[in-house]
Amino acid sequence: MDIRKMYQDKLVSASEAAKTVKSGDWVDYAWTTSTPVAVDAEIAKRLPELYNVNFRGGILMWVPEIFKIENPADHFTWNSWHMSGIERKAIAQGFAFYGPMRYSELPRFYRDMSEENRPDVAIFQAAPMDEHGFFNFGPNASHLAAVCETSRTVIVEVNENMPVCYGGTEEGIHISKVDMIVEGDNPSIPEMAGAPATEVDEAVAKLIVNEIPDGACLQLGIGGMPNAVGSLIAKSDLKDLGVHTEMYVDAFVDIAMAGKITGAKKNIDKGRQVYGFGAGTKKLYDYLNRNPECMSAPVSYTNDIRTISALDNFMSINNAVDLDLFGQVNAESAGIKHISGAGGQLDFVLGAYLSKGGKSFICCSSTFKTKDGQLKSRILPTLNPGSIVTDTRANTHHLVTEYGMVNLKGLSTWQRAEAIISIAHPQFRDELIAEAEKMHIWRRSNKR
Repeated sequence: MDIRKMYQDKLVSASEAAKTVKSGDWVDYAWTTSTPVAVDAEIAKRLPELYNVNFRGGILMWVPEIFKIENPADHFTWNSWHMSGIERKAIAQGFAFYGPMRYSELPRFYRDMSEENRPDVAIFQAAPMDEHGFFNFGPNASHLAAVCETSRTVIVEVNENMPVCYGGTEEGIHISKVDMIVEGDNPSIPEMAGAPATEVDEAVAKLIVNEIPDGACLQLGIGGMPNAVGSLIAKSDLKDLGVHTEMYVDAFVDIAMAGKITGAKKNIDKGRQVYGFGAGTKKLYDYLNRNPECMSAPVSYTNDIRTISALDNFMSINNAVDLDLFGQVNAESAGIKHISGAGGQLDFVLGAYLSKGGKSFICCSSTFKTKDGQLKSRILPTLNPGSIVTDTRANTHHLVTEYGMVNLKGLSTWQRAEAIISIAHPQFRDELIAEAEKMHIWRRSNKR
C-alpha cells in the first residue's frame, strides 16, 4: 500500500470537498478543537442554495462560518451534543437544538443510527498523516471513530498545529478509510480558559480536597470550582494520584507538574492519565502532545460506569446550576433556557459511587446574583418548571456549597431536606424550611 500516493489521490481543495454536501444531508462537524475551518467556510458559501441540511457537533469554541449566513434557520439546523455559549445564542435564532444523552452512549448512538439519520458527510480537523498512514484525532477521541465508521463520506482537514494525542484505541483514522483530504491554513488551536476561582470556589474546594485520599483517581469538570480543587491539590501533600476523566482540563496539568500524579495506584491503565477529550490553554495542548503518560480514549470507555467503578477511590467533582430539597440536581438549564447538556455527569456520579472508596461531589455556590443585583438561592424547594434533572435524587451522593458538605445517600426525605438546607445561604433557610413543611418533608425546625 503506497500511502503517499493514496494521500495525493485523495487531496482536494476545500471548495471541492464542500460540494459533497447536498440538501437534506446530515453533516458531522465533530467536536471542540476538531470542528472544521477551511471546509466550513466553503460550505457557508453554498448554504444559501441548499435547504434542510442538518449539522451535528458540540462545544463550539469559535463561531462557524455557516452560522453567519443570512437567515440560517431557512437552510440548516445545528444539532449539538453539548452546547457552548456560541450555541446557546443560536438557539434564540431558531436553528440550534440539543441532543439529550448520557455521553458514554454517544458512540453507540452513531453505530445504532437508522439509515436516514446516519452522517452523509463527516468533516473534522486532525493532525497530519504519520508514517503509518494514520491521522490522529488530537484531543478528541470522544466519539470520532464511531462518526467515521458510520459516515458515507469522510473528509479530513489537516492542521499541523493539532497535538498528537496517544491512546490505545479509536484515537485516529487510517488513510484507507478517508475519502478526501484538505490541507487547510493550519489555524492555531483555540484556547478555552477556565473561569477564575472565586472565594466561594476556594471555600468549596477546601471541603472537597479534605475528602481525597492518597492514591485517589480524579475526574474534574470544567469551571471555577473544579479548577480551584485542582489548584489546592497541586499545593497539597497528596501523592500517587491518578486521572480518569471525561474532559482533560488545565488543572490536571498543574497537578501533574507539581508531581502529584503517578497513576501508580490505578487498578486499570496504571500510570496513564485517561481522558475522552481535552480543551484548555496552550499549556494543556503542549502537555498532551506526544505524551505517552496521557491516554486519549473513546467515551464509551472513559465514561462507562463499569470502567469508572473498576478504579478504587474514584473522586468525581462536577458543577450544578441549581438543586432542590429532594436532592435533584440540574446541571443543564435555567428553567426552559438551555445552558449546556448532560455530558457525562451522571455517568461519573453512578460510577464513582460503585467504586471501592469512591465518592461523587456536586458543587455549586449557594447563591447567585441576577443582572439587576438581586441575590437568589441555587437551592430551591423544587426545581424551576422546565429545569432538567441531570442527576436524580436516588443517585446524588455528596452536595457541597461554601456552607458545608452533606452526604445524601441513605437519608429519608426529611433528613435530606434538613441536610440540604444546612448548606443553603442563611438568608434563605427559613424560607426553605417553610416550603419543606408544605411539601411534608420537614420534621423539625431550628426555630422551635
